[in-house]
Amino acid sequence: MKKIDKDSPLPLYYQLKDIICEMIEDDELQPDDPIPSERELCEQHDISRMTVNKAITSLVTEGILYREQGKGTFVARGKEKHSLSSLLGFTEEMQQRGLDVFTKQISFRKKMANKWLQQELLLDKDQEVFEIIRLRYVSGQPFALETAYLPVFLCQELTAGRLEGKALYEVLNREFGLQMNYAYQTIEPVAVNDYESELLEVKQGALALLFSRRTYLKSNVPMEVTKAIYRGDRYKFEITLRR
Repeated sequence: MKKIDKDSPLPLYYQLKDIICEMIEDDELQPDDPIPSERELCEQHDISRMTVNKAITSLVTEGILYREQGKGTFVARGKEKHSLSSLLGFTEEMQQRGLDVFTKQISFRKKMANKWLQQELLLDKDQEVFEIIRLRYVSGQPFALETAYLPVFLCQELTAGRLEGKALYEVLNREFGLQMNYAYQTIEPVAVNDYESELLEVKQGALALLFSRRTYLKSNVPMEVTKAIYRGDRYKFEITLRR
């Protein structure tokens, strides 16, 4: 095992993080393997328990390791990657990766558009939207909490039953002739609240990624606004850059 260099300008905890990550990258530690105990790491590197704990806590926060009460700390499974180069729905993207996807519909209702939705979807103040809240599972684990808003006038006959077990974009396209063309999307880190943490099965205040998307039809009419909170320990995104 690589040793900590106490003459290095890098902090000791940062060096230990790098050593553990290197062990994972070199397959010395596999997913769900326990890492050496804090006492072992202290003895191996002649560092304090506080330094070891700081390194491990940081790796747990980043989703590289996970803790189980009374059992120890283990190597987490790799995060699912999301490409930002194509416009796909959640179900489409995960199925393309060969992953098992399940959606639990938490709420489906019709409501008046507030000022923010009027601006985002170019609606008048007396127009309504469908609000659809869904919890998305990947390989049996909660992955993302998604809230979508759709102008009612675009798909007036949409119901919760029509969406059951189906991808939203597929239903909108096949049953209502709506073809999405492009979208604007932002990504920002957020801390989950108590309700979100309960649904996503993470600690309250855990870091997550908030994806906000506004999707347009070929006619340049906005068809959807979505806010989706993805677990930070299960998810990362990749971007292809060309020059």
